[in-house]
Amino acid sequence: MMLPSSLLVLLLLGGAQGCGEVRVEPPTVLLGSPVTASCRVQQALCHGWHASSLGTSTAQSLGGGLEGGIRLMWKLDNKTLPGTQYWSANGTVESILTIAHVSWTRAKLRCYLAGMGTGTKTETPQLIATADIQAGHLPSKPHNLTCMMNLREMSLTCRWDPGAESLLPTETILKSRKTCRVVTKAIQECRPLLPGENHCTLPHQHLQLYQDMEFWVWVRNPLGTAESEHLCLDPTDVAKLDAPTLMSVQPFQPNCVAVAWDVARSSAYIEQQCELRYRRDKELAWTLVSGIISSNQKVQHCGLLFGMPYRLQMRCRRKTFPSYWSEWSTEQGFTTHEKAPAGKLDAWWQVTPSGSRQRAEVQLLWKALAWQEANGRILGYWVALSPQQRGRVPTTVCNTTEMGCNFSVPAGVRSVYLAAYNAAGKGPPTEVIFLERRGRHRHGLAAPACPRGQSPPPPLPSPEGRWPPAWPADPGGRLGWQVEHNHSATGALIQDGIEPFRRYNISVYPLYVDAVGVPRHTATYSQQKAPSHTPKLHLRSISKYQAELSWQPVPTELQNGFITNYTIFWASTSSNMSSAVVDSDVQAFTIRPLKPSTTYKVHIMASTVAGSTNGTILMLTTTALDITEIQFLLLCLSLIFVLLIVFTVCLQKNGRMKKQFWPRVPDPVNSSLGKWVPADLQQVSTGQATGAAPGCRPAQCPAPHEPSPTPRHAREAPGRHRDGQGRSAMVGGSQRQDGSHPARPLARHPRAQSRTGSRALRIRPRVRGGRVPGQGDRRQRRYCFPPAGSPLVQAARAYARPVRRRSQELPSHLDDIPPTMLRKEYAGLPIIDKADDVVKKILSLEMAGQREKVKIKMEQLAEKVRRAPNDNGSCEVQVAYLTAKIRSYQEHLQKHPKDTRNRRVMLMAIDQQQKMLKYLRCTRYDIFENTCKQLGIEYTFPPPYHRKVTRLWLAKKAFCLKVFEEVQKLKAPERLKQRRKWQEKARAAREQAQQRDGTPV
Repeated sequence: MMLPSSLLVLLLLGGAQGCGEVRVEPPTVLLGSPVTASCRVQQALCHGWHASSLGTSTAQSLGGGLEGGIRLMWKLDNKTLPGTQYWSANGTVESILTIAHVSWTRAKLRCYLAGMGTGTKTETPQLIATADIQAGHLPSKPHNLTCMMNLREMSLTCRWDPGAESLLPTETILKSRKTCRVVTKAIQECRPLLPGENHCTLPHQHLQLYQDMEFWVWVRNPLGTAESEHLCLDPTDVAKLDAPTLMSVQPFQPNCVAVAWDVARSSAYIEQQCELRYRRDKELAWTLVSGIISSNQKVQHCGLLFGMPYRLQMRCRRKTFPSYWSEWSTEQGFTTHEKAPAGKLDAWWQVTPSGSRQRAEVQLLWKALAWQEANGRILGYWVALSPQQRGRVPTTVCNTTEMGCNFSVPAGVRSVYLAAYNAAGKGPPTEVIFLERRGRHRHGLAAPACPRGQSPPPPLPSPEGRWPPAWPADPGGRLGWQVEHNHSATGALIQDGIEPFRRYNISVYPLYVDAVGVPRHTATYSQQKAPSHTPKLHLRSISKYQAELSWQPVPTELQNGFITNYTIFWASTSSNMSSAVVDSDVQAFTIRPLKPSTTYKVHIMASTVAGSTNGTILMLTTTALDITEIQFLLLCLSLIFVLLIVFTVCLQKNGRMKKQFWPRVPDPVNSSLGKWVPADLQQVSTGQATGAAPGCRPAQCPAPHEPSPTPRHAREAPGRHRDGQGRSAMVGGSQRQDGSHPARPLARHPRAQSRTGSRALRIRPRVRGGRVPGQGDRRQRRYCFPPAGSPLVQAARAYARPVRRRSQELPSHLDDIPPTMLRKEYAGLPIIDKADDVVKKILSLEMAGQREKVKIKMEQLAEKVRRAPNDNGSCEVQVAYLTAKIRSYQEHLQKHPKDTRNRRVMLMAIDQQQKMLKYLRCTRYDIFENTCKQLGIEYTFPPPYHRKVTRLWLAKKAFCLKVFEEVQKLKAPERLKQRRKWQEKARAAREQAQQRDGTPV
C-alpha cells in the first residue's frame, strides 16, 4: 500500500495536531441537555496539505461526493459519531456535531482528519484536537447548619448537610460576619481542609464573643451557585463545656450518697447546670438525676438500695442558655450502707423418719432473697428449732452459706425457724411447718412444652381439690419449686431457670391447712430437638444367618427430648438397605436372616419427636459355618485323628494287625529253597572229582567245605551271591517245573521286615530262557508294598495332603459404584448417547482400572460435604478426597501386606486427614460433625503428648537455662538505664503538670 505525499508529509511533521481546533458550546451542561461541538481545519495551519489536494477534494465535494477527499471524523471516547461537514473557498473545512441528550458526567470528544485523497479503507485518521465535556446538576442548597464552640481552644466548628451530589467539581466556603443582619464587606471565609468535608473550624481571631455573629455556607460549581440559610448566634451560647471531675462519692446514710465535683478550668467562670446518672453493677440501664445547680459543687441524693454497689457519672452545660452538654465524666463506684434483711425466705422441705423412730431426718431447701430484700451481701443462713427470744438461747440445728441444709430433729418437732443475716444483722425468721403427708394421687397431671414468646396452654381441669404445684429442676441440677397461692388454680407457668433441650422432672404436691398430699410426678422438656449423641453398637454374637447387637441408652443430658424409638439399618454390598424399629426401652436386637460369609454395614438411629440422629457404622461379617456345624466338623476331625493314632500304634506294636495289611515274606536263609538246584546241574556236579559246590563251575567255585570269599554286594543284602560270571543274583523262592515262579505278594520296601523279623529280600519274578538262577543279565526287580488302590493308602494320602482354602474376597468401598457408569472424562459428552453399546462398555467403569474408580468415589464423597457446586478446596472436601484414598490403600494392603511404600503413603494421608479434622473441630464444629457423619468417620482424640526424659534432654535444658541467665545478666544494665530514663520522664511530666495547674489548696 502506497501513502499519498500529503499524508506522508503530515506524518513526518508530527501529524495533524495544530491544523485546527474544537469548540464545545457549552463545555459543561446539565444532565439530559443538548450540546453542540464544531471542528474547524485551516490550510494555512497544516504543513504538507497542498492546494491540489484541497482543489480535488473541493471539486468532489461540490460535485456531490466526498469519496477519496478529506473527511473530518468525531469520536466520543471510543464511539464514532456522525457530523455535518462544510467546505469554504478559503481552504477551511468545518464539521458540526450535535448531541441531543447528554447522559454521562464526563467524556472526551476528539476530532480526526481522514482521507487525504487516497480513498483506501485502511487509511489512518490523524488527531486534530480534543475537548472535554462535563455534565451534572446545579449545586444543592446546604441545610442543617450548626456550630459548636470549644472553650479550651477558643475555636468555633460548624457542620452542615451538603445535600444531593452535583456530580461536578464543587467549591464550598463557610462565610461569617461579625454583625448579624447588617450587610458589611468584612466577611471571613473558611474552606474545609479536604475536598468533600462538611465541617470547618474558625479560629478565635475571626470570632467575636458575647455578640451575635452571622454564619452561612456558600457553594459553587460550573453550573451555578447556592447558599444555605443564614445563622445568627453568639459563639458563647453554643459552647460545649469540658467534662467535670468527680472529687468524692461518699455514702452517708443507709440509702443516700453525697457527691462533690470540680468543673473544668476552661469553664470555671460560666454558671453551669449539671445532671448525674447512676446504675447498679452488672446492669445497663441508667437512672438520671437532672436539674442540679449548686454553687459549692456538692449534691446529695437518696432513695438508693441498701448494701448495693453502684456506678456514677456527671455532666454539665451553661445554665442561662441551653447549649451543648459536656461529655460524661469518668465512672466512679460506691456501695451504700447495709441493713438487716427485710424479707422472708421461700422454703421447701422433705422429712424422712429414721430407723429408731425417735428422730427424723429433714432436708430443708430455700431460695435466695431478692436484691430488694437482701439489703446487702448475705453472709449465711440460720436454722433453729425455736425463734430467738430475749433471755433465751434458741437451739440451732444449722448455720450455713448454702441454699440447703440436712439435719435431724426429734420425732415430735413439726416446725423450724429459718432466717438470713448479713453484716448489719439478722432478718425476720420464717417459720417452716412440716405438714403431714396424706391423701391420694392427683389425676390429670401433664406438663406440655411452652416455647418462649407464646402464651401458656390452658390449665387442665382437676376433679379433686385445689393445690399449688412445686417442681424440682433437671436431674443432677439445683432443686427448684414454685408455690401457687391461688387455691383455685389448676395450672402454672414455670419460667424461672427453664432451658430448652433439658429434661425436667416435675412433681405437684397438694397443700392443705394441716397436711401435704401425696405428690404426682411427670417429666417434660420445654423444647425438643434431635439427640446430640447416638448409642454405640456392640456385637454380642454372630453366626451364619444372624447377628445379635446391643447398645447402651443415650445419656439423659444428651437426649434433647424423649427418645421415641431406635431404628437399626443394615445392608450388604449386594443387597438393599433393611431396617427395623424397636422401642426406646430395648437395648438389644437380633438381625435375621443374613447371608453366610457376607459383610454388612450396620448403624443405629435415635429418634425424638423433633428429629433423628444417625450413629457410626459397624462392619460385621457373618461366618461360613454355624456353631453346630463347626462343632460337628471338629468332632469328626478329632475322631479321625484318634483313629489314625490308634491305627498307627496298632500297626507298630501288634503283629496280628500287620498280618491283615502286610504279606508274609519267607526267610530265604532258613528255607530249603536256598539249597535247591535244577536236575541237570545236579548231574554235572556229581561227575566232578573236585567236589565243587553245586551250581558253580569247577574253576570258579570253591570247594564245598571251603568258605568262599564274601563279596561286598553279598554283605549288603542277605541271600545275594555271585554267579559264575561275577554277576550277583537273588534267590527268592522255589521254581515250578515249567520254569516259572509262583505268584507271591511283593514287599513295599527292600528293607521291610518279614514275619520272623528278618530283612525282606529283593527277588526276581521269573527265569527266562531256562537259565539257571545266578547266570545271565540282571532282570527287573520289584518291591513288596501294599497296592496303590488300597483304601488305607488313599485315606493316608488324603489326610497328609494340605487343605487348600479358597481366599475370601474382602468387601471394597468401590462395590457400590455401578459398572455401567461412564468414566469421568466421558460422562458429560453429548455424543456418548449416540455411541454403540460396545463403545459404551469400553468407556464404562467395567473396563476401567482401579484409579478411575477411585476418582469416581472421591467425587461421590466430596458431593456429600461440598459447600457449593464449585467448592474443591475446602477442608471438608479435602478430607473426603483423603478418605477415599485411605480406604483404597487399606484394601490394597490387605491383599499385599508387604507393600511398605504404599503403607507409608497411606500413613501420610491419614496424618493429613487427622490434621484437617482437628482444624475443623477447633474452628467449625458443626461442619466437623457433619463431615464425620456423612463420610462415616469415627474421630478419636490423639493421645496426650509425652516426652521421654533423657539425660541428653536434661543436659540441653540445663544449658539453655544457663544461657538465658547469662543473657539476662548482660541485659540488666541496659534495662536499669531504660527504667531510670522512664522515671525521669514521668517525674518531669508531673512537675510540668503541677506548674501548669498550680498548687492545690
